[in-house]
Amino acid sequence: MKITVVALGKIGLPLAVQFASMGHDVVGVDVNQQIVDAVNAGSEPFPGEAELAERLAELVPAGRLRATSDYGDAVPGSDAVVVVVPLFVDDATWEPDFGWMDSATRSLAEHLTPGTLVSYETTLPVGTTRSRWKPMIEEISGLREGDDFHLVFSPERVLTGRVFADLRKYPKLIGGLSEAGAERAREFYEAVLTFDDRPDLDRANGVWDLGSAEAAEMAKLAETTYRDVNIALANEFGRFAAANGIDVHQVIDASNSQPYSHIHRPGIAVGGHCIPVYPRLYLWTDPEATVVRTARQANMQMPSYTVGLAAGALGGLEGKRVVVLGASYRGGVKETAFSGVFPTVEALREAGAEVLVHDPMYADEELAGYGFTPYHLGESVDAAIVQADHRDYANLSPQDLPGLQVIVDGRRITSSHTWSGVQHLTVGVGAPN
Repeated sequence: MKITVVALGKIGLPLAVQFASMGHDVVGVDVNQQIVDAVNAGSEPFPGEAELAERLAELVPAGRLRATSDYGDAVPGSDAVVVVVPLFVDDATWEPDFGWMDSATRSLAEHLTPGTLVSYETTLPVGTTRSRWKPMIEEISGLREGDDFHLVFSPERVLTGRVFADLRKYPKLIGGLSEAGAERAREFYEAVLTFDDRPDLDRANGVWDLGSAEAAEMAKLAETTYRDVNIALANEFGRFAAANGIDVHQVIDASNSQPYSHIHRPGIAVGGHCIPVYPRLYLWTDPEATVVRTARQANMQMPSYTVGLAAGALGGLEGKRVVVLGASYRGGVKETAFSGVFPTVEALREAGAEVLVHDPMYADEELAGYGFTPYHLGESVDAAIVQADHRDYANLSPQDLPGLQVIVDGRRITSSHTWSGVQHLTVGVGAPN
């Protein structure tokens, strides 16, 4: 098949590589010329994705994969067009911003030819595929969905850093606007993916047709919103436990030893492109979902709560030098999307602290580009807050942070035994009564 992938980001590029690895001819479209040039040179444009560099170095020289910024070069004659363009959410209103997706949809529609399957993998509010993309594509292309082309929704369900493994591990969900479209999508994804054996599932791992685009859209929102709500519950438990001299992690371990309990872990922040965003997309079409809204608000309060732990331990933060350990939203990934570093730094500054930021994955100039003052291990500080669970931080000791009086671990990666002479606090763990 000839396959076009629209947007070669941290999900789109691995998808394009996966399709090419299965023997298909793939063209990736991206508006960022630097990404286009890197792909065409056979080199990865971003670090941290397992297998990506090796596969690019093999597939590009073999002619299986190339990149372009020209939709007119990529879309015509495609058997399938897979769209993985980012969808943003306004921080103030929590409403989706379709700007980039609208632009990409218009561009692909201008060059769409009959017989093409169009699959959106970007997470969307329920009803978007049918009510927004279908009429837009039909109007611009002059083609009729269901007759001249097929439109489906098939959410990406992978985690950056392990995309290829996750593509094999999780069922591929699809939802069409017609039975014929769903069947076309099933045939397509079975030709570009392979699946691990999953005896734990009620049915065979593979392509799962959910019966409608709306069901597939909701499935992705449901699985990510569940995580946000679960983490919020864990955070509520953690705050109560800490205030009453209880280690909430022992409580969670005990609770989860029973098969009907699956409590997540408390922490300083919920970051990344998915969990902080998708509950807001769900709320856009279901504004009465009070549990979802309350959970999102509870998780947004955790950076300030964690900073409060440091302030309480030091008797205030005015004039104190405080380092935030970790700019990334999670350990081992060079990505700051909705990272807890931003609200943590803001809360520290509001408390009057002199704030520094450290991250082994970022150069000083990159941290400065975010408006942070870079910190180097060995420099004197009064307090430290662990914001990202980078492996390096598990091995830190007081010698790395001279003058340190208190460390607040927001990710439960450090051990109190290492921090002799330093107040060591962990989110969700209270001092014994």
